Amino acid sequence: MEIIYAMAIGVLTSSGVWLLLRPRTFQVIMGLSLLSYAVNLFIFGMGRLTIGRAPIVDVGEAAEPSLYADPLPQALVLTAIVIGFATTALFLVVLLASRGLTGTDHVDGQEPD
Repeated sequence: MEIIYAMAIGVLTSSGVWLLLRPRTFQVIMGLSLLSYAVNLFIFGMGRLTIGRAPIVDVGEAAEPSLYADPLPQALVLTAIVIGFATTALFLVVLLASRGLTGTDHVDGQEPD
């Protein structure tokens, strides 16, 4: 399972970097989104990939860290998803305003000759 998880992060990262280097602003925004998804998966994976484990520690029992999943990366990823969605929406509004003012969505503001 870890190799599939690592490959998914690698594919998202490489696709995001490739789109980030494209000349159109919409492609750049999509590249930033893919990179943020890759970082979210990476942070989520830092909380140990366990299935069927309790996310919190019981008060009455001795705390054995290997028996529990770490809830902090889950909370960080949830917060990052919300912030990433708001940032993407802001970027799209700026993209539409820039396209309306310049007439093109090229990163340099003009089409190459």
